[in-house]
Amino acid sequence: MLAFEFAAAWLRTTPKSERGASLVEYALLVALLAIVCIAAVNLLGKTTSSEFSQINSGITQ
Repeated sequence: MLAFEFAAAWLRTTPKSERGASLVEYALLVALLAIVCIAAVNLLGKTTSSEFSQINSGITQ
């Protein structure tokens, strides 16, 4: 009987709305997007920097 009382109390206290869950999902999505953008900038930034350095040295000669 204790398990049934626990389950009944738990079901009464759980929120009926999933609004908080969707907020967490959006926050995780934004965090993942930010990580991907930072990684892309870091990866492409090094390549682009070396390309600009080569162009600059070619122009100054």
